[in-house]
Amino acid sequence: MTVEPPIPEPSTASFQITIKLFAAYQDLLGPEIHRSIAPGTTVAQLLNGILQDHPQLEPWRNLTRFGVNLDFVEADAVLRSGDEVVLIPPVSGG
Repeated sequence: MTVEPPIPEPSTASFQITIKLFAAYQDLLGPEIHRSIAPGTTVAQLLNGILQDHPQLEPWRNLTRFGVNLDFVEADAVLRSGDEVVLIPPVSGG
């Protein structure tokens, strides 16, 4: 009787992304942070994780725009290994 090898499970390995921060995000966390995320993570899920760790940033949730690799994206954009994400809250100045 031959034993078949098990079917490998889908990869759930996490990967690293870079997050560039501005305004209120930068004031609290600095200009850049790195996070490990799972495949299939969206920009909204990434933001949820950051806000969970830093609830004082919650007021900016619905005002934040997102960029990935120098392009504006919607919150449902799926992130890939090596992406550079930008969180852009409203900024004022003269």
